[in-house]
Amino acid sequence: MHFMTHVLRKILSLAMLVLMIGQASAQDDKAERMLFVGNSFTFFWNTPQLVEAMALDQGVNLDAYQSTVGGSNLQQHWEGEKGTVTRKRLDEEQWDVVVLQGYSTSAISKKERLHTFGGKFIDEVRDKKAEPVLYMTWAYDSNPLMQEEIAKEYLAMAKEYKVKVIPAGLVWQKARTLRPDLELFFDDKHQSPDGTYLNALLIYKTLTGKSVAEIPNRLYTTTADGEKLYLCFVLPETGKFLRDLVEGFDVEKYNFTN
Repeated sequence: MHFMTHVLRKILSLAMLVLMIGQASAQDDKAERMLFVGNSFTFFWNTPQLVEAMALDQGVNLDAYQSTVGGSNLQQHWEGEKGTVTRKRLDEEQWDVVVLQGYSTSAISKKERLHTFGGKFIDEVRDKKAEPVLYMTWAYDSNPLMQEEIAKEYLAMAKEYKVKVIPAGLVWQKARTLRPDLELFFDDKHQSPDGTYLNALLIYKTLTGKSVAEIPNRLYTTTADGEKLYLCFVLPETGKFLRDLVEGFDVEKYNFTN
């Protein structure tokens, strides 16, 4: 009887250990939930889904969602205008990271609005126990000189509120200098598929801290029916250049969280 009791105790102890290991593993495998807030500069060519596809390809568990409305600014997102539901989603869902992208020219013509409502969202996101991140936009194709002012305002806000910046505009500036032949633009302001691939690489590196060197030129998601849905096709030589560009860019320089 004593022997049987001892054996049962051993079995129970082993079962508890297996359960604890399983729970820890499940916690480790839990996907990081990211909400992208902005407008067409975020949703063009499915940027959030492309970031998620890159993570999946690299074995990183990340779920990307978006609260985006074309032509919307952060004030409209804050006040629920133009059909935006960002604050509702912040209230009703649990997030790990929230990426904030202002209106394309806000950093130039509406600086006060950008800082005021960017700050409100940063505080709100932190209150919800998530990490706020700023997504710096890029200059128009027709006016590269815009970039200096855009960068200045995003970096000032990042330093004030101690957040990370995804420095897309600065990386675009470098890409345009090194490879003026690349078609990063769909029109005068929106990103092309190659521009979107560049943005997604930079977002992935900034948010995960991981290398982009092995990310493929073709990426896909899977539909509810289990079918492949391709998100991007990048020429091998273009993909190599863009990955090398992002890989060599010091994103930690734009991390003001410390």
